[in-house]
Amino acid sequence: MTREAHTELRQPEVGVAILGMGTVGTEVVRLLIENSDSFTHRVGAPIVIRGIAVRDTQRDRGVDPSLITDDAQALIDRPDVDVVVEVIGGIEGSRQLLLSALKQGKSVVTANKALVAAHSAELAAAADESQVDLYFEAAVAGAIPIIGPLKRSMAGDEIQRIMGIVNGTTNYILSAMDATGADYAETLAEAGRLGYAEADPTADVEGFDAASKAAILSTLAFHSRVTAKDVYREGITKITQQDIRSAHRLNCTIKLLAVCERITSQDGSQSVSARVYSALVPLTHQLATVNGAFNAVFMEAESAGQIMFYGPGAGGTPTASAVLGDLVAASRNVVHGGRAPGDNTYANLPIANFGDVQTRYLVNMYVVDEKGTLSKVTDVFAKNDVSIATVYQDELGESEADTAVGGNSDGKFASLSVVTHLASEANLAACVEALGESDSVVRVTSVLRMEGQEK
Repeated sequence: MTREAHTELRQPEVGVAILGMGTVGTEVVRLLIENSDSFTHRVGAPIVIRGIAVRDTQRDRGVDPSLITDDAQALIDRPDVDVVVEVIGGIEGSRQLLLSALKQGKSVVTANKALVAAHSAELAAAADESQVDLYFEAAVAGAIPIIGPLKRSMAGDEIQRIMGIVNGTTNYILSAMDATGADYAETLAEAGRLGYAEADPTADVEGFDAASKAAILSTLAFHSRVTAKDVYREGITKITQQDIRSAHRLNCTIKLLAVCERITSQDGSQSVSARVYSALVPLTHQLATVNGAFNAVFMEAESAGQIMFYGPGAGGTPTASAVLGDLVAASRNVVHGGRAPGDNTYANLPIANFGDVQTRYLVNMYVVDEKGTLSKVTDVFAKNDVSIATVYQDELGESEADTAVGGNSDGKFASLSVVTHLASEANLAACVEALGESDSVVRVTSVLRMEGQEK
């Protein structure tokens, strides 16, 4: 085909509908307008905003009022709209709107991790049927490019494992607890004052946000459908300064990790484990240096080895950068023809039973400080097939002992920390239950997984 013939196929402009104009949407609109000439050169045709759907049309948005509408469906239905950008969040309402756009043959760019994690199969099928694009780079780790590399750059490799710090709020809280010695409640309040935590921080601190991102990463990395419901999840709300001190003793720090892992059993069969929890990370590991509201994704691949992506994981402008990268790519395909790689879940690996997942653990407990206690505790671990690597014991002062037993203490008590070798979640859970029934153990105060270490 000659250049002249190819030019004739080009669309003179790309019409874009933007759903939502909050923190991210405002930055997307601003950058599109301010850099319109540059985007024209990158795409090969102008990107033209056809309209912006918002809930409150009376508020001054700083743009041409004729672009503002409260009827998102009518905006999507316009024949001059080629790409729909969704930055409103939520699941069901956004799902219906984006399915409508895809079924009409319009490409979609979304930053909605909860929607993608819950309904990626349905959205991908609609995109395939209409032969249009579904982009969601901004759904995981803000400005950090990780979705694109998984779909393209790493397509010729086999990924074994991903560990990610993918939530800026929790990483800020844990980093501040480590640095200042403040407790969880104090640090959460400070995160709210600084704008790092939402008024209702549940999605962040209980791990829901990270679980959605773990589902997306696992689906792409292992070519198998993983939803947020498949992800084992724990948050950071129970992390204490005692846990922080235990981590320091082991030359570790605590991070909320999204762990996505390909598991190969002894018979050669494979499965996928996706999990989110607070874990001890060695100070020598690259992820240990990721502090504040920053995110990072650490990947281990068969041929490429270890790769880490690092950068701001949230915020209006960083997230808008990822949205606009997707918009440019989708617009190029509208102008020049072609389509980006879609979901490929050919491997269809099953979700691993969480009880079969293996890692190392730090088990902290209060015990009765008397002859034979250590022997009884180690016997519990042995009976449950959990091998002990290291034990640390500290005698408790009177006030600490009172705290340990929940009142006035008559005897002597100690703080006992046990570091295990590799063990299964099922065996460790049985071990902790047995410890709780032991006369020598006052209570198990915390159980922390250990990641990023030699197994």
